[in-house]
Amino acid sequence: MKAEKSSKDSGEPPSAHPAQGLKSFFSSGRGFWHDVSDADWNDWRWQLKHRITTVEQLQKFFPTLTPEELAGAKLANHKLALGITPYFFNLIDPMDENCPIRRQVIPRVEETHTANWEMSDPCGEDLHSPVTGLVHRYPDRVLFLVTDRCASYCRYCTRSRLVSNASGYDFHPEYDKQIAYIAAHPEIRDVLLSGGDPLLLSDEKLENLLSRLRAIPHVEFLRIGTRIPIFLPQRITPELCAMFKQFHPLFVSIHSNHPRELTTETCEALARLADAGIPLGNQTVLLKSVNDDVEVMKAHLQKLLMCRVKPYYIYQCDLIAGSAHLRASVRKGIEIMEKLRGHTTGYAVPTYVIDAPGGGGKVPVSPEYVLSRNADRVVIRNFEGKIFEYPEATDGTPLFKAPKEIEAAELV
Repeated sequence: MKAEKSSKDSGEPPSAHPAQGLKSFFSSGRGFWHDVSDADWNDWRWQLKHRITTVEQLQKFFPTLTPEELAGAKLANHKLALGITPYFFNLIDPMDENCPIRRQVIPRVEETHTANWEMSDPCGEDLHSPVTGLVHRYPDRVLFLVTDRCASYCRYCTRSRLVSNASGYDFHPEYDKQIAYIAAHPEIRDVLLSGGDPLLLSDEKLENLLSRLRAIPHVEFLRIGTRIPIFLPQRITPELCAMFKQFHPLFVSIHSNHPRELTTETCEALARLADAGIPLGNQTVLLKSVNDDVEVMKAHLQKLLMCRVKPYYIYQCDLIAGSAHLRASVRKGIEIMEKLRGHTTGYAVPTYVIDAPGGGGKVPVSPEYVLSRNADRVVIRNFEGKIFEYPEATDGTPLFKAPKEIEAAELV
């Protein structure tokens, strides 16, 4: 009997377990665009021009839409625009309603359902904006919003009020005012460019912005938050990477949620950034039926390390209006963290955080490892559940006098 082709042989990514299969690298393929030339397919501007942005296009390429998806797609552009690059669209499994890629970018009618505790601005960014497009919530750093556009639109987007302008927010960054504010506040040492996605700007515009920020003496540290390596790896060109090398220390934070997103194309794009000397971190949002499974999450975090990316944060999904169908519980997040610490390399263990609703900032959440503490001791447990004591001193000095002589252990 003829053996079936493996996913690796066929070029199709696996959809679920086993974990080792999740950590394999696959190309997205061409799918419906198999006749497109290499030059066009690998041109990020072509990818943007040919995004799926209407319900008619979605039905044409994706005839297996569920009634909930079709209804959501018809209403999508009233809340958050529909937009999927051809490259990323090819990662969707049309036969699996719970495909982790599909759930992230295909609208559903549940987006129109809003719970009492959900908000349009769950992180309170507008309350901490001294000038349009600049969020100054933490003492020494600011969030610099540069655009309201993304290559593709995540259905759980924290800034769905702002990005794509579907809701009429009418965001227009004012770079001169944003930069003037940073220059006038010497306590600001860290600037994070975000949006929308900053890497949708041209190389020239990015270079101009980075140059102006780097010219401010007290700005020590520049960061870019982007999902472009995931949605549009073609954008990470050698020319872009060469330009970035002028502005070190420059860090890039990517946003990947599932190992299926880490294709050969994405891995190569990340390698170009890493080879340019850019430290890479990843922010994952905990999402129901996407990555709220310890084996999926562990495979994802380990695969990120294979791409030279340090897992940085796991975010509890913000209380954005219409996201309840995608929100996993905090209990599940803590359970996953419990099964990461000690069970995989420390480099693969991110910090799990909740962005406190209303503008409280990031609060780390973790399993309880400190069982009790007083002036004399700290009682702790390890990942195996074993209990240990550690002596404590209130002023940091030893509890006992050191011996006059210390005998060295004999080497064996």
